[in-house]
Amino acid sequence: MSSEAIKVAIIGSGPAGYTAAIYAARAGLTPVLYTGGEPGGQLTTTNDVENFPGYPEGINGPQMMVDLQKQAERFGTTIHYKVVTAVDLKSYPFKLTVDGTEEILAESVIVATGASAKYLGIPSEKTYANKGVSACAVCDGYFYRGKEVAVVGAGDSAAEESTYLSKLCTKVHLIVRRDEMRASKIMQQRVLNTPNIEIHWNSETDEVLGDDSGVTGVRIVNNKTGEKKELSIQGFFLAIGHKPNTDIFKGQLDMDESGYIKVKPGTANTNIEGVFAVGDAADKIYRQAITAAGTGCMGALDAEKFLAAKEAEVA
Repeated sequence: MSSEAIKVAIIGSGPAGYTAAIYAARAGLTPVLYTGGEPGGQLTTTNDVENFPGYPEGINGPQMMVDLQKQAERFGTTIHYKVVTAVDLKSYPFKLTVDGTEEILAESVIVATGASAKYLGIPSEKTYANKGVSACAVCDGYFYRGKEVAVVGAGDSAAEESTYLSKLCTKVHLIVRRDEMRASKIMQQRVLNTPNIEIHWNSETDEVLGDDSGVTGVRIVNNKTGEKKELSIQGFFLAIGHKPNTDIFKGQLDMDESGYIKVKPGTANTNIEGVFAVGDAADKIYRQAITAAGTGCMGALDAEKFLAAKEAEVA
């Protein structure tokens, strides 16, 4: 175990983690960032980011993460391509286990581990990732203006994404596994009242179809009759939920029933003083790069305030 505690340990390397690192480094806190198993997070799976302010021509997702990393390093952030595999937040300074063996001490911790979109598990999802398959309508819907698309899901997210896409696309096929939706009544009503949304009840995705240019269709199967049908689409959107990457914090940080870390409203503060949660690990509503970056800033400022108060106590 390293004898000296680092001031700010940042776990995760998406927009939230890197923004936290930029602010913490500029405050002279010499942060150490652990990238996790997927450096750059979800944005590394997105080719074109067109809704992040400051990029009038858009930017490639992986390139944006490289730029953020360089900016964080420029101000003195140390980046480790390692995974934090366990944490002990019940003693202070906090103990982090890295890559299963190395133990380090941290005076403050910023959790920026993000969330992962849930997929159906069919091979064609990966084949056509960034070529018509997406897990974020708000991020990618703009690319399908005037085209037909399909959405998979039955909850509020699926209803919201379908109605959002209905304003951009000529037709939205909503693929629902059962004969009813799980979405709230008001969201269901919006879907049912939108003329260019067609619901395919009792249906599951058999295969996403496409060619070198990307997605061209989807084959669905009726799980009651076994009948298969092909829909001609250019975009295939998954809206079956996200899983926050917060398992290592269970039993220590307060979470909701889905595993999202609870923070005190208007802050990045968790139930443990000195531990802050930012980005998609604590946000199941917005899930955008810009909101993640914003909370990353909040986490760094909250950590700076916490550390200043600790130093004042010692003095």
